[in-house]
Amino acid sequence: MMRKVSLVMLGAVLGASVVTVGTQTRLLSDGMARAAASDTYRDLNLFGDVFEKIRSDYVEKPDEQKLVEAAINGMLTSLDPHSSYMDAKSFQDMQVQTRGEFGGLGIEVTQEDGLIKVVTPIDDTPASRGGILSGDIISAIDGENVQGLTLNQAVDKMRGAPNTTVTLKILRGTGKEPQDVKLTRAVIQIKSVRAHQEGDDIGYIRITQFNEQTGDGVVNAIKKFQTDIPADKFKGYILDLRNNPGGLLDQSIAVSNAFLDRGEIVSTRGRNADESMRYNAHPGDVSKGKPLVVLINGGSASASEIVAGALQDHKRATILGSRSFGKGSVQTIIPLGQNNGAVRLTTARYYTPSGRSIQAKGIDPDIVVLQDVPDDLKGKDDTKGEASLKGHLKNGDDEKGGSQAYVPPNEKDDKQLSAAEDILRGVNQASQTPPKPAAPDVKTDQPEKVPN
Repeated sequence: MMRKVSLVMLGAVLGASVVTVGTQTRLLSDGMARAAASDTYRDLNLFGDVFEKIRSDYVEKPDEQKLVEAAINGMLTSLDPHSSYMDAKSFQDMQVQTRGEFGGLGIEVTQEDGLIKVVTPIDDTPASRGGILSGDIISAIDGENVQGLTLNQAVDKMRGAPNTTVTLKILRGTGKEPQDVKLTRAVIQIKSVRAHQEGDDIGYIRITQFNEQTGDGVVNAIKKFQTDIPADKFKGYILDLRNNPGGLLDQSIAVSNAFLDRGEIVSTRGRNADESMRYNAHPGDVSKGKPLVVLINGGSASASEIVAGALQDHKRATILGSRSFGKGSVQTIIPLGQNNGAVRLTTARYYTPSGRSIQAKGIDPDIVVLQDVPDDLKGKDDTKGEASLKGHLKNGDDEKGGSQAYVPPNEKDDKQLSAAEDILRGVNQASQTPPKPAAPDVKTDQPEKVPN
């Protein structure tokens, strides 16, 4: 009995000690927080002093609103290549674009070293018809150098009324030979999903980007194939995500869900553990388990990589092509209210079901197949990938660059498409590299929250 009482007392003392240490730690933390806040306010005072000097002493009267917007955008772009400020007009344009219709050239761009870099031209738009290629650098718009412009300002200059023209100065290839490309603006109606039969036994689905129409578009295409192709002849699906720059997270989840019956699709992990989320497939594989080949290349980014990674980890599809872009971060659009636009802020990294981070690494295909590139495009057909972007989020020591992003305009020259058809039809064809070992097994039933 005495021993039991002694142990109880010892436990009480230890408990009191923990509380005391915790209290001391909390006091230290509070002091450090106050010191940090003091430093922050001092820096904000510095900003105010500089702002006032510009207002009072600059050689010409500045536009104060533009000064504030430039300061905000500079703060955001210093974080990573994908965070930025959108003024009210840019925010409205972004909302229109995600709905699938906007005015302009049909070109997805990012900013690199002060210049505008083409991620990919969107299919069947003035940009794609005018010969703009993934990886092209835009150095001037209508004769105005883009150096010094924000990404949003450059995009605004490329947009305009339908049937008006704009001239882009393009730097292409290792030699960066400049060339002028004149394009006519149009109303861009992005049909994000295009589908047709390959022969009489394969359903081909091409996704150009992930907007609000994409999930429904893929489900409708699958159901049409199931109606049009007799079940005994139906060999499977080809899902083409090449040169797809991404888009809405929820739509990448919807597309993955159309080919999965259960299990995790993607997890997003933010700075704090309670901000992490896991997204699971709902029961019911719309594609009814038919074989699936997914095509990717160096222009496949973000939402495209979420789909490819999920289907690869679940061994639901054969991934074919070349390594994807490697954009493994999630941007949240945060409206600022009172017609002040919005902030596009990187808030999380995403992970495939097996826990792989794609950031600055990309998805490696199970089977690598490279295209035959015309002589005039050799050396100009590769993307550098996320790992080459200045200020990108780091991901260890084994980051990987981009890869080939060329897709022949004529299907008969498309080696990746032909290889995908051969796989589905059971034709033996030696690939350029053997299949990779299977991805780690993934758990099929997971809670909705994950640890950071």
